[in-house]
Amino acid sequence: MSKTNAIRILESHKIRFEAISYNVDEDDLSGETVALKIGANPESVFKTLVCVGDKSGHIVFCIPVTQELNLKKAAAASKNKKVEMIKLKDLLPLTGYIRGGCSPIGMKKLLPTYIDETAQLFESIYVSAGVRGLQIKLFPEDLIKLIDAGYKDLI
Repeated sequence: MSKTNAIRILESHKIRFEAISYNVDEDDLSGETVALKIGANPESVFKTLVCVGDKSGHIVFCIPVTQELNLKKAAAASKNKKVEMIKLKDLLPLTGYIRGGCSPIGMKKLLPTYIDETAQLFESIYVSAGVRGLQIKLFPEDLIKLIDAGYKDLI
């Protein structure tokens, strides 16, 4: 397993985590498939979505892979009137990550980040390690502190 930027950051902050690898099917990058492959409750596996707000600029939202981001709730949470997903072609230049491997940890720039409040229901949650085929299992509170995020109702 290669060390990703996200893993290096976790290690440098001495945050306990577990890296879990899985085989990637380029034709099925769905979060539900990832959850199945790593043997996790799909509600505890969080996808990282990058958006842009009309007032705040770029924002990151982490929600369970089984859910869709409620754009009205996302806008309210981030103090915007309107929020929309960024274009896929802008993901790599902005974050350093590709679709299916976007982590809330270790983006090129620390962006305002909101994690769906359901993360608090789990002892541990899973987020991408920054590449396809690798997930990080960690305590939600550790993630919140590391990336200076907040819990919000996003779904």
